[in-house]
Amino acid sequence: MLLFCIGLYTVIARRNIIKKLIGLNIMETSVFFFYISLGYLDGGIAPIRTGGADPARMVNPIPQALILTGIVVAVSVTALALSLVILLYRQYGTLDVDRLYRDEDGGTHGGPSGEDAP
Repeated sequence: MLLFCIGLYTVIARRNIIKKLIGLNIMETSVFFFYISLGYLDGGIAPIRTGGADPARMVNPIPQALILTGIVVAVSVTALALSLVILLYRQYGTLDVDRLYRDEDGGTHGGPSGEDAP
């Protein structure tokens, strides 16, 4: 829960889009940890049926499989978001959300300049 709140704070409080993406990734990771913890069983064994294995002690493999899929999706979404951030930076010359809104409302925009230049 703490990790999710840290990510949420980063998304809400920061103006830089890359920092907001980092906050979203922190939130995703906290959700992954939560689901993995749901599948944890103290003293559990791998869910492989053998002759002497007690089914009540077997760990549920579904959360682990879902998290692996979620990680792949999260990495893909992050890559897409970063490519869009690059396009925004090339178009407006800044990653500050307030400046982007100001430019959208009628300000001028150009390439990177000043403190935002790489």
